[in-house]
Amino acid sequence: MEKIAFIGSYDKADLIIYVAKTLDFLGKKVLVIDSTSLQKTRYIVPKMKPAKCYITSFENIDIAIGFESLDQVRQYAEMKPGAEFDYDYALINIDSYKGYCNFKLKTEDKNFFVTSFDLYCLRRGLQVFKKMPNRIKVQKVLFSKDMFQEEDQYLNYISKDLNIEWSEEIIFFPFEQGDQTALFINQRSERIQVRGLSKQYIEGIQYIVEEISDAKQGDIKKAIKELERN
Repeated sequence: MEKIAFIGSYDKADLIIYVAKTLDFLGKKVLVIDSTSLQKTRYIVPKMKPAKCYITSFENIDIAIGFESLDQVRQYAEMKPGAEFDYDYALINIDSYKGYCNFKLKTEDKNFFVTSFDLYCLRRGLQVFKKMPNRIKVQKVLFSKDMFQEEDQYLNYISKDLNIEWSEEIIFFPFEQGDQTALFINQRSERIQVRGLSKQYIEGIQYIVEEISDAKQGDIKKAIKELERN
């Protein structure tokens, strides 16, 4: 099972679910883990349960909420300690250094830093890396209405003393008010669908899946089309 970290304080819940569903259309078995302090996934996935920790299935994706480590997930699933999971990918939503450590993420695991450019998201999100003992490679996923070079330069400046090696490839989401409205509507539908989202937002999902998966680009595009029709 490959562990994929989505790091930062920015709201990543919808994005991760869309990525997970695209991987599902590619025939991959996916576990989504929300280990953030707010646990927003608990409220946007329809099968919310009155429990601190639980795993639910949503459109063929398993979603784990309230767990602080993979060992806790194993215990809940009544697996033996250290047993291998029957998943191709675990997409882990993280907003703290503790979470990064508890899920035993390693430098070779794929790391995305997801942020907008308001100072709260930038500074709080980067706190995850402040205690990192080893340098890790991280890919930027940047949400901005008007993507200015100065914004990325500022991110590079405030992160220059951290143990981060930024990937050359940056994934941009030119976030528009229409996308925000579409996200709210899609949440209320209680289905994983991307109706109303901009072409740029949907292409961003595709780029992330391309970075995660070894699937051919043509197959990923077909999976994205399935997601759009869902």
